[in-house]
Amino acid sequence: MLTGVVFDIKEFAVHDGPGVRVTVFLKGCPLRCSWCHNPEGLSPQPQVLRSVAGDRVAGQVFTSAELAARLNGQANLLRTGEGGVTFSGGEPLAQAAFVAEVIDQLNNLHVVLDTSGHAEEAEFRAVASKVSLVYFDLKLVDAEQHRHHTGAGNERILQNLRVLSGLGVPFVIRVPLIPGVTDTEANLSSVARLVNGMPGLQRVDLLPYNRVAGAKYAACGLAFQPTYDESRTLNPNLACFASAGVEVRVL
Repeated sequence: MLTGVVFDIKEFAVHDGPGVRVTVFLKGCPLRCSWCHNPEGLSPQPQVLRSVAGDRVAGQVFTSAELAARLNGQANLLRTGEGGVTFSGGEPLAQAAFVAEVIDQLNNLHVVLDTSGHAEEAEFRAVASKVSLVYFDLKLVDAEQHRHHTGAGNERILQNLRVLSGLGVPFVIRVPLIPGVTDTEANLSSVARLVNGMPGLQRVDLLPYNRVAGAKYAACGLAFQPTYDESRTLNPNLACFASAGVEVRVL
């Protein structure tokens, strides 16, 4: 039986998929997005967060059976609320085998995978094929821009997006709006062209910039060093999605 490291379990979540949900945040992420709003999810290991409010540990070890039992204990409530379970992070596919083992033990629950898509194709297939819905976080289409702002290329991400479109699993593209980075007409037009006509695509969600993200970094012993100007006003042009016939909404 596998074990995994979870840094938070958010109950009664209503923004992480349809209905009332429990969101499981798994530790570890291969990307280093300079706007990351969950820096406590970057390291794969439990860690002590230090702040003026005191110390706390981010990261608890579960066996797959322990986590599945906790989630199944709320199954009736989640089904009544037309919800389910969402696996997020960090990057849940950094613990792909563990997540897959947990899903296999769930009691007929709707499951959302919230992923950056940055994973080995075999791991992506193994987990994505088991879920009800995928939230696919697509940040930048340009490879060099992606590497500059996230610390890694996007070749795996784009390949796994192509894989996803052939799996028969419905998915939502989610684009975090970062001023002067992802909200540009060039990037949003590239996203619209890329996803236009993909089987399984439900819509594109644009996520407003989280201006309080930097406050968490000091507690993690990290420096918040954005690769962009936070003071810029977001200015997403949605016309490119309308032209491509792609449904889009700003959350």
